[in-house]
Amino acid sequence: MSQSPVLATVDFDAEGVQHGYLKVPYSGDDSGWGAVMIPLTVVKNDVGPTVIFTGANHGDEYEGPIALWWLSNELKSKDIRGRVIIVPAMNYPAFKAGKRTSSIDGGNMNRAFPGRPDGTITEIIADYFNRVLLPMADYVVDIHSGGKTLDFVPFACAHVLEDKHQQARCIAAMEAFNAPYSLMLLELDSAKMYDTAAEKMGKVFIGTELGGGGSASATTVAIAKRGILNLLKHAGILSGEPERGPSISLVTPDHRSFVTSEHSGLLEMCVDLGSDVKNGEVIALVHDIERTGTQPVEYKATIDGVLAGRHYPSLTQPGDNLAVIAIRVEENQD
Repeated sequence: MSQSPVLATVDFDAEGVQHGYLKVPYSGDDSGWGAVMIPLTVVKNDVGPTVIFTGANHGDEYEGPIALWWLSNELKSKDIRGRVIIVPAMNYPAFKAGKRTSSIDGGNMNRAFPGRPDGTITEIIADYFNRVLLPMADYVVDIHSGGKTLDFVPFACAHVLEDKHQQARCIAAMEAFNAPYSLMLLELDSAKMYDTAAEKMGKVFIGTELGGGGSASATTVAIAKRGILNLLKHAGILSGEPERGPSISLVTPDHRSFVTSEHSGLLEMCVDLGSDVKNGEVIALVHDIERTGTQPVEYKATIDGVLAGRHYPSLTQPGDNLAVIAIRVEENQD
């Protein structure tokens, strides 16, 4: 396979703090011999683990970019032992456009791995991460939220892995991040995800979903900032112990956790995020918006658990994920 065409303007092995770019060749109507310039920061001191932090894997998710641009200003090389690679807006074209997917090629970064060096812009970026950045890492933290079409209770997550030692290390990192919820997440479409690429290389990978609605709150940004510092302490890159608070442990056991719309219309949620729900309980209604006088369609919980996610905003269509129901771990073990 041919080499990656991406050029980094930083030296990943140099000591100190560097602010630069990943320079991705791009030829379009707005720039014939141009480049997509993805900002990044590298902070290195002495020998130690490497952590990669990414935000805006999807461009309309903002807790990650806000917290990581903050970190790029705050982190000093004298305070760490190891290396921290910070990419606040991984899918930079999507981020600049305020879209989930790339404004250049329509690519969904989290469905583009392992990528291709001779592919679309999204595939080229994915290939660079897969080929160059991920092999450097010991820990990989990808900060998501719900974007414009989903909203979640704020959670950090890990996945069930075949390698149980690796899984245990991922769980330990998730618990150290210490979001209000900690979720063992079943991915319905994991084959081409960034998560899967990192896990296949044996890395400690954790993700988050810290809210949604295409914006960020003071609360969710604070969760992201604290979690980032906690992870750096857990990895031994920063000194000190992670700041611990209560975190509710959840799991999505199987497909029953995901309630999918089969109708177009106006969504009325009957329970709020974080609420306990019972199997068979009506959790949402979809109203017909083509006429009045028709009864809304009821959508019911398929398991006992916690409403961990919901569709956002209130217009829906067939195929939308209306609700995510997760089981409290202690209940799952009874």
